[in-house]
Amino acid sequence: MSETTTDPIADEQTAARTTMDILEIMSLLPHRYPFLLIDRVIEMERKQRIVAIKNVTINEPHFQGHFPDYPIMPGVLMVEAIAQTGGALLLTEIPDRDQKLMVFTGIENARFRRPVVPGDQLRIEVTVLQWRSRAVKMLGNITVDGKLVCDATVMCQVVPRVVKKATREAPAE
Repeated sequence: MSETTTDPIADEQTAARTTMDILEIMSLLPHRYPFLLIDRVIEMERKQRIVAIKNVTINEPHFQGHFPDYPIMPGVLMVEAIAQTGGALLLTEIPDRDQKLMVFTGIENARFRRPVVPGDQLRIEVTVLQWRSRAVKMLGNITVDGKLVCDATVMCQVVPRVVKKATREAPAE
């Protein structure tokens, strides 16, 4: 992975955005297939609120086993989608985000109200409850066709990204 330099003008433009496509999301979040769980950001208010979309398809690997004859999206992945959506908002405010990682620090009051199945489109709305310099508490609601399917409060923190160095093992004698 190449090193990127922090561009204050680009950081300000990213923070001022109100929408993001998948490439912009991937420039912020370290997640990749099959664990990147948001497809588009459709609304964003700095440090306040963000709304993302996730299109659920039968091609996703978790449907092979959850459940073969009745595919439903695991609740834990919906909570992860809430955290990733919040992370997209949080990381727009971090100038040296290429050297940082956002991690979960807590989940409260997660509720799963209806099954999510292939073909559904998730609308993930996350509202900031508390914002500190390195940590955020957010309320997430996921709806499908205007009906609440999941809600949870998540806490995330920004931590330094640890770069793993390649090590060589000594040959066995």
